[in-house]
Amino acid sequence: MAFRDDEKPPATPNAGSKDGLVKMTIPTYSKKDVALTADSVTAVVEIKATSSTAVREGLDLVAVLDVSGSMGGQKIESVKRALKFVIMKLTPADRLSIVTFDSSADRLNPLQSMTQATQDFLKEKVGNLKAGGGTDIKAGLDLGLAILAGRVHTESRTANIFLMSDGQTSGDPTVVDPGEVSVYTFGFGRGTDHKLLTALAKKSVGGTYSSVPDGTNLSAPFATLLGGLLTVVAQDVRLTLTPKTADGELDTMVVAPGTDYTQTTDANGTITIKFGTLFAGEARKVAVNFTLKDSDDDEKYNATLAVARHSYAAQETPQPPQNIQRVRTPTPSSPADAGAEELAVQAEEVRRRHAGKISEASEMAEEAGKTKDDGKLALAREKLVDAQNALEDILVDDGDKMVDALRAELMKLLEYMDSHQVYDELGRPYALATVTSHGRQRAAGRGDEEEVPSLYVTPRMVKYLEQARKFEENTEEPVPSAEEDAKKDLEDNPLGAIAAPLAFYLDSAIQALQAIQKIVAATSST
Repeated sequence: MAFRDDEKPPATPNAGSKDGLVKMTIPTYSKKDVALTADSVTAVVEIKATSSTAVREGLDLVAVLDVSGSMGGQKIESVKRALKFVIMKLTPADRLSIVTFDSSADRLNPLQSMTQATQDFLKEKVGNLKAGGGTDIKAGLDLGLAILAGRVHTESRTANIFLMSDGQTSGDPTVVDPGEVSVYTFGFGRGTDHKLLTALAKKSVGGTYSSVPDGTNLSAPFATLLGGLLTVVAQDVRLTLTPKTADGELDTMVVAPGTDYTQTTDANGTITIKFGTLFAGEARKVAVNFTLKDSDDDEKYNATLAVARHSYAAQETPQPPQNIQRVRTPTPSSPADAGAEELAVQAEEVRRRHAGKISEASEMAEEAGKTKDDGKLALAREKLVDAQNALEDILVDDGDKMVDALRAELMKLLEYMDSHQVYDELGRPYALATVTSHGRQRAAGRGDEEEVPSLYVTPRMVKYLEQARKFEENTEEPVPSAEEDAKKDLEDNPLGAIAAPLAFYLDSAIQALQAIQKIVAATSST
């Protein structure tokens, strides 16, 4: 199935230099230094996208919507409102195609640029949606992917799918390969196969699963993700970690568990991690565990353990790598001497363990539910209490955003594990959405946006969430387009369009001067 009928879009909005849009910070470490004898240390490598929305990629979005019989009533009306909000936010530089499925799939329109005329046409199409028939998620996903695979115009454009369903499926969509398309799934209320939708999202690069509990609106999670997709500053973002085994320092280098990205290791031990896209204001942290061999030296010296590099599509000037290195010394510092940097690395480890505890507690609740074993459900709750206790051991300010967010997640899950019935209805989807959000370090909807702060929301997501709330109150009120949002951002930050490349060029100039100074110093000494 090859459509090849996607409408040619205008130039990418706010085109400009892409240098410096994604930066890698200086690595942080779990220890101030390491021993000359066999030792270990964890390094956290972080890459950050610019917070400016002045330069972004064009959006190609296919909304794949369940319109089966169980979607009748309030559910189909919520879908209509959410799609209307999405349509009104998009600009002519963005393209949208809508696919509906019940027992089969139907394409309402090809990928079309969101001009005012197309918006009016699609709003009328969406307004006429009706629920009926069975549920075949695979048919809908296959058609959505075929639309994106058949694109003629792909330069500087991101390919994404919003897949929404409220029930069980007759086909097996897990056999579908999404390739490089990001698939964001939304589970609509009780009766949904939340595990299946989670698996579909995790199979794609960068995708997340969002829960839409009964009684909540689809506009909120749609708006949150749209706030990211309309600010994509980089595609095919990668981190490469090259071990310095030839120096004789390093025994092993392993990426710590707790993140969910495509990871490959070549014959030389070089690790490459693929993040997919980065939204404006997003960051990715990767913890790497190093074990060191006994050193042949008996005095303090600098040891380079690995080299970290990052890259992204359309990057015009490669950025310099970062050395991962620690001082090896016969008198290593005591853990009691840990400073802010070391405590921050420990806090990141606790965050990853936090997600693991939620996953373990959820699995225990699943087992308890099979036999309605109240004792096993109580053990699952104890697992969450253990996670709460671990948070109290983090030596950071009580008002720390991360700690507050993790505490709130645990409190909500404890509430949702009050009984087997509550867990089935609310706990399972909440846990799945939370774990996938932490694994991808990307915001996902859970139906609690007003109660529990997310670690991964960006400023544009916050803005769109507020706009969606107002839209739900009055769907006849105009919604500002993404183009208008970008203009407002530029008014608030006039230097945003040049800040990232300017900082990049300044950093490059400083590093070049430092390199010259080293050469001059070496020449002078001889």
